[in-house]
Amino acid sequence: MRCSLFGVDTHNAVSMMSAEGATGLEPAGAERPVQYKRPRLSDERPSSLSGPAHHRMPVLSDDELSSDSDSDIEPDIPAGLDGAAFSSRMPANRVTQFEAEFFPDIAHGSQSATMEFLFIRNKLLQMWLADPLAELTAEKAQNTVLLPQSGKANLVMRIHGYLQRYGYINYGLFNRINPMHGKMPFKVVIVGAGMSGLMAARQLQYFGLDVTIIEARDRIGGRIHTFKSGHYVADLGAMVITGLGGNPLAVLKKQLGLKMSKIRRRCPLYFTTGEMVERERDKTVELEFNRLLDSVSHLAHHLHVDQLGGKPLSLGQALELVIELQEKRTREKLRDQLQAVVAAQHELADVQGRVQEVQRRIREAHSRQQRLMASSSSEEDRRFVMQSTEQELVGLFRTLDELLESQQEVENRLDETEDTELPRAVYLSPRDRQILDWHFANLEFANAAPLDKLSLKHWDQDDDFEFTGSHLALRDGYCQLPQALAKGMDIRLNTEATAVHYSTDGVEVHARSTQSGCASIFRGDAVIITAPLGVLKAGALTFHPPLPEWKTQAINNLGFGLLNKVILCFEQRFWDAHVHLFGHVATGTCSRGELFMFWHLSHSPVLIALLAGEDAVKFESLSDDVVVAKAVSVLRSIFGDQTVPEPKESHVTRWRQDDYARGSYSYVAAGSSGNDYDFLAAAVSPARNGPLVPRPRVFFAGEHTMRNYPATVHGALLSGLREAGKVGDMLLGAPYTPRPLSTSAEVALPPAPLSELVQQTS
Repeated sequence: MRCSLFGVDTHNAVSMMSAEGATGLEPAGAERPVQYKRPRLSDERPSSLSGPAHHRMPVLSDDELSSDSDSDIEPDIPAGLDGAAFSSRMPANRVTQFEAEFFPDIAHGSQSATMEFLFIRNKLLQMWLADPLAELTAEKAQNTVLLPQSGKANLVMRIHGYLQRYGYINYGLFNRINPMHGKMPFKVVIVGAGMSGLMAARQLQYFGLDVTIIEARDRIGGRIHTFKSGHYVADLGAMVITGLGGNPLAVLKKQLGLKMSKIRRRCPLYFTTGEMVERERDKTVELEFNRLLDSVSHLAHHLHVDQLGGKPLSLGQALELVIELQEKRTREKLRDQLQAVVAAQHELADVQGRVQEVQRRIREAHSRQQRLMASSSSEEDRRFVMQSTEQELVGLFRTLDELLESQQEVENRLDETEDTELPRAVYLSPRDRQILDWHFANLEFANAAPLDKLSLKHWDQDDDFEFTGSHLALRDGYCQLPQALAKGMDIRLNTEATAVHYSTDGVEVHARSTQSGCASIFRGDAVIITAPLGVLKAGALTFHPPLPEWKTQAINNLGFGLLNKVILCFEQRFWDAHVHLFGHVATGTCSRGELFMFWHLSHSPVLIALLAGEDAVKFESLSDDVVVAKAVSVLRSIFGDQTVPEPKESHVTRWRQDDYARGSYSYVAAGSSGNDYDFLAAAVSPARNGPLVPRPRVFFAGEHTMRNYPATVHGALLSGLREAGKVGDMLLGAPYTPRPLSTSAEVALPPAPLSELVQQTS
């Protein structure tokens, strides 16, 4: 799973692709990313390997072996204040729209005021990132940020308050310099102990609020779940960190001292026969894969084609349409060239026939001239014969010269046409299509959905927000993150939320014990719903009053996909330890996602096989024994029957059948857009009853609420920080902003000064 959670002129759209087909293309130059939403899957793959056919394993040179040192996994980040803003996902030289809403005096002020604001903001970010193990207090901020003008202490305090409230500083696990004694008289209930719920709870607790998390499972982490048995370790859900440049997980890495390993991106591919896909062939097909993506992007964004038969056009439908058009063009080009050869041959035959006819007439005219000359008795008669026949012969020879010149021209043209290599009879050979389907399966893996479910126009709407740096794996599993964040939290395990009642007086979360079945009610001033989108889609959690239509529509619009894994634990490794992933090319399109890739990310002999697309769904109905047997069969086809033993242990995930997940992670479905993420992120208020706008009471977090970072662990984390900020503003007020926070889409001022709200403990 990603970082992870797992009439139109269509001819113009296709013309941007090479008409030569896959074999006439230059290799791509980009490396194969592990899990980008729009993978550029090229890699430098060994072109020849020693050993028998079933024992071919990629061998990497010493300089290709990744080290696990900090210098090797840390991304290149701009220096100074610019780097601090970059690492915090902010523009260094511009006030964000969110900041402008909270600091209207700055947004509408002078240029010097804006620059002063940016200097303070970036400086505070830099101070926090330099030492995220200790709280960055307002006092330290004031003493460190030196301004040319006096009287700016209030601005520093405001910016510090904003950055702290919305989790740009002082988040995660750090030492509090000035711990709060007592709690605010506000209670927040959080549904779900996944990454977003834990981060929101920890932040709200830092704000001084009373927080309870209810979790239906008997464990924390949600879709972060690490399989551990003896020395075997494998992540069943979240698995990959897609770069640390801009990633909030970089802060947690420092705070927890997490050990991470760089994932080598080389991925050799194997046919089911065990034969390795040739390096150039794979590169060539991969380039065509990227050209296909460019073509359908052109269809969607330039020709504005997004419907077919009155229904939303999916990415998969568009790709197959372009392939069909390209196959048609390939056949037409071959037909045109063959027709050109035949036409030239016919033309040559016609010219040659005319040449022969003129030559015959010349011979006849010459013979007639000779007979007349022989029968003439006088010089005067012979002179008359010569004059009478000469004009005819001159005309015939002139015609012959013209015809011979035409014949030479046609022969040259025919030679040139025949010497030109004929286009392929098909756009993709059967094996080329198999390799292309592997790339499609990898795209289905990245999006957790079959391509015919993805929105053509918006499936990659978050591409511009990818982080920089190498893809990484946590050495001892992803579970370290939720385990660390859960320390000191009030978490009620085996407690399933069934209904949320909300009003102007607060919230009631109705729950039942998954062990005893006993009912319970958790009351609070606000609730944060972090249940996966699949649970919301299934209606397993009801709301009273019902959620507004715009919210339910967004829930229905977005897709919630599926990716499954097969964990195979062996006594010893039989593959090259320097290769972290290798691919299995299926024989047909309908099975392209079946065990299409194997990962080796642990120091123990464990392989993780992936099931993507339709195969992720189909395999959930098979028994563990059948699934494991199929995976072992694939490995034996690659490495040989005698090389691959039976696994010592195994585990098969079935995330769709998990009642508390109902799938893996969200995707932009056909007919949906990034706007639906924003609707899912918006808080819900009780119905208005009177002149006052009610405060929002129901808040939503999770990867499915992050437009810029969906389907990722860091997206879930950031959503928890965002909602903690909203709830904090709603209950505690926002002294850093002069604007009134009174609309249902925003938050309201507290009913009393903060100093009166703290319950002092003895």
